[in-house]
Amino acid sequence: MSAAASAAASATRVPRAVDVLVVALPTTAGWRGAVPALADAIERAGARVAVAAAAPVRDVRTLMATDLVQARAARAAARAGIAAHRPRALVYASSTAALLGPRAGAIWFDSPAAENRPGRHGLWQRPLERQRVALAPLLLPMSAGGLRALDGWGSVRTPALVLPVPVEPSAADGVPPAAAERDVAALAYAADAEKKGLARILAAWARARRPHETLLVAGQPAGALGDGAQGTGLLPQQQYRALLRRARIFVAAPRHEDYGIAQLEALADGCRLVTTPGGGPYPARELARALDPALVCEDLAGAIRSALDAPAGDYAERAAELLAPYRRAAFEATVAERVLPALLTGTS
Repeated sequence: MSAAASAAASATRVPRAVDVLVVALPTTAGWRGAVPALADAIERAGARVAVAAAAPVRDVRTLMATDLVQARAARAAARAGIAAHRPRALVYASSTAALLGPRAGAIWFDSPAAENRPGRHGLWQRPLERQRVALAPLLLPMSAGGLRALDGWGSVRTPALVLPVPVEPSAADGVPPAAAERDVAALAYAADAEKKGLARILAAWARARRPHETLLVAGQPAGALGDGAQGTGLLPQQQYRALLRRARIFVAAPRHEDYGIAQLEALADGCRLVTTPGGGPYPARELARALDPALVCEDLAGAIRSALDAPAGDYAERAAELLAPYRRAAFEATVAERVLPALLTGTS
């Protein structure tokens, strides 16, 4: 064997050490965007990073079974990643990814299972989640609301840093189009129709719309959904954000919102956010209340009509100011100045 071939063979056998291994469950569009953003920020901060993404899992019937097969897939990915990269620290992207993790690590989460897996849906997840949270060297809730959900966990003393998912305007110049340039009355996102309250959105739209107005629903099959409502199908991110730049309002009616990246993207692209209060951390809800409290209410039809009839005003400009803590620059500064030092001086 030549020296070059011997070196190549040796390189395949020796793990490449990294500073941080991110264990990912790429089960939603939100997480598929969040994990690369975190890995990129760690790398920009000067650390070595690798991502161990869980393999796709089969569809199962219940939330308990879904969490189990996903947690097993994340465990397998973590084991392979640890063997390949010998990381100094681990970050589990979601509490589900951490449930069966082979080694304690930081947990980046939107909402704990105790919040979004009530009753029988979280019988085995909730107690195990408490154990993993207690063992974690660092917690990275996406919002202050996500952290407050742990307030009743008296035994948990884990250090925590709020780390929102970064959200940027999608316009090339960073400035959302003016209201007069928008030709779509309303847009909603409802890949999970029940969780996102699609039936409620469609009923409210049918009452509130005028004959020439159309609601587009991303994530639903292309075609008519009801009175003045059309599904767009599942769109690539670039096409979806282009629709946001054309929409005057974004309508949401979640039963429980763990984070709500779609609503934050809508605000970033200059849409007025009309939403029911919903449950869960849901940071965009508080931003929307600060911008126009009348648009955050149970009377969804009334709020839709009010938002569509409102004068242009400075809503988009004020939204941009409120979103400053969610911008990529703030995210990368938090990772470099606070998260990475905490990870590499801890025991994860």
